[in-house]
Amino acid sequence: MQNIEIYTDGACSGNPGKGGWGAVILIDGKEERLSGAELLTTNNRMELSAALFALEKLQKKGIVKGTTMQLTSDSQYLKNGITTWIQSWKKNGWKTANKQPVKNKDLWEALDALNAFFSIEWKWVKGHAGHHYNEICDELARKAMDG
Repeated sequence: MQNIEIYTDGACSGNPGKGGWGAVILIDGKEERLSGAELLTTNNRMELSAALFALEKLQKKGIVKGTTMQLTSDSQYLKNGITTWIQSWKKNGWKTANKQPVKNKDLWEALDALNAFFSIEWKWVKGHAGHHYNEICDELARKAMDG
């Protein structure tokens, strides 16, 4: 069984503004780095995009349905959204508790499908606190944003 760990981060200059995301995928200790950018976006979209692109990459690599992995982010929005809030959003027709449309629905739906495909343990780490891979992801996101 493969040991798969994913670390992600997003960055944005202005909110909305120019944004970037970064991810590190570790498969049995072998590291792969990913990053990307958008011209007009939000920090939350970049946080979600980092996770989405990393999970899509694993699917394209042929990692099979049900594979267990860990995804670590410094975004409470990502972690709480995918593990808790999304159940209510779906039940309420993609409306928040305040009856407002859920922001970033397109990304949430794609993440939800990948979350159902894989067996993901979602973890949170404090950002900018010296966590090795979180710092790398932050640097990847910032370089992509500025690039």
